[in-house]
Amino acid sequence: MNDIPLSVLFGTLVFLLMVSAFFSGAETALMTLNRYRLLHLVKKGHAGALRAQKLLKRPDRFIGVVLLGNNFANVLISSMTTVITLRLDGGESGLAIAAGIVTLLILIFSEVAPKTLAAMHPDRLAFGSSIIILPLLKLCYPIVWIVNAIANLLLRIIGFNASGETYSALSKEELRTVVAEAGAMIPDRYQNMLLSVLDLESASVEDIMVPRNEIIGIDLDDPLDVIIDQITNSRHTRLPVFRKDIDKVFGVLHLRKALICMGQQRLSKESLIQSLIKPYFVTENMPLHQLLINFRRDEVRIGLVVDEYGDVQGLVTVEDLMREIIGEITTNSLEVRKQSDDSYLVDASVGLRELNRATGWGLPTEGPKTLNGLLTDYLETIPEAGTSIKLFGHQLEITAMDKKAIREVRVYPNKPES
Repeated sequence: MNDIPLSVLFGTLVFLLMVSAFFSGAETALMTLNRYRLLHLVKKGHAGALRAQKLLKRPDRFIGVVLLGNNFANVLISSMTTVITLRLDGGESGLAIAAGIVTLLILIFSEVAPKTLAAMHPDRLAFGSSIIILPLLKLCYPIVWIVNAIANLLLRIIGFNASGETYSALSKEELRTVVAEAGAMIPDRYQNMLLSVLDLESASVEDIMVPRNEIIGIDLDDPLDVIIDQITNSRHTRLPVFRKDIDKVFGVLHLRKALICMGQQRLSKESLIQSLIKPYFVTENMPLHQLLINFRRDEVRIGLVVDEYGDVQGLVTVEDLMREIIGEITTNSLEVRKQSDDSYLVDASVGLRELNRATGWGLPTEGPKTLNGLLTDYLETIPEAGTSIKLFGHQLEITAMDKKAIREVRVYPNKPES
């Protein structure tokens, strides 16, 4: 060592610091890689991603070779520091000072800086470092195997399996967080759609159905001219057909068939009955994702919702399902009107899920499904117009009643508490 110039020794010391920094950064970069982005790149055939995936399949071996190289470099740094200090005749005090300086250099340049950089840009550093680490793993495999065998044995003794899965699939709530935190990568309208799809499992048919008292259908007991006028002016393409009561439903009429009969001057109640589609029934507590599967499997677009006694409680269509996923298609379909004083006039028959989606108020949806039902359930009586209450942080005033139901509610803006 005495024949080696000091410049070479210092150069070697700097090189060893760089080697230590390389292994530290590679370890952080590969361990912080986004696994789902990595899988996406692997499917596209990205060479760096393929190498990284190969290393991460056995993280014990990868960590073994990284720590082997890192510790080997750090030991050589300590030895090189001792040699340089002795060449400079530093003595014992010089060795202590040199050890402190080298420890600080390792901490800054070989640990903190490279690991911080790797955490900020894991893809770039992981894919690049894998070019060196993969062949190094093959070269040092016997040593790595022995080290890993001993380490894995210790892990098994304390109840861990080092060869198991290194990460698990995302749960629904974790996936919701990923979508919600995607930021500018996913536009707001697509974020809302994706979150709505994830919510299909937690919502039921009862949450989106048209209630029984709002079902528009054809009563065969009505005169034929009334039925024709209803068909001509209907806003819907499919109408349930019944006699006196919706529970006595015959089927569903596609208005296109009725209009064809009208054009051929052969429309009658008998021809209407012959044109009916068999009614499709669903339960009110069926999850929406199951309803979507059933509609697609059975190729239907409309279903009558029944309770446990078989009585019709409402009606649900494919359009209702699509509205739950993508929101309102038209701007005036939801009766929520903002006033000049920043309050809102709300149609009390609106569904709470729909209202929350439009306003972001966060009203509870576990119990009653409409604003009218929520207020009536809270008050435990049929209120009068002018009644004001504070409910879930919102000041509400019942502005209009319709017989035994609340028709309209004014919601005042929240005022900060003094």
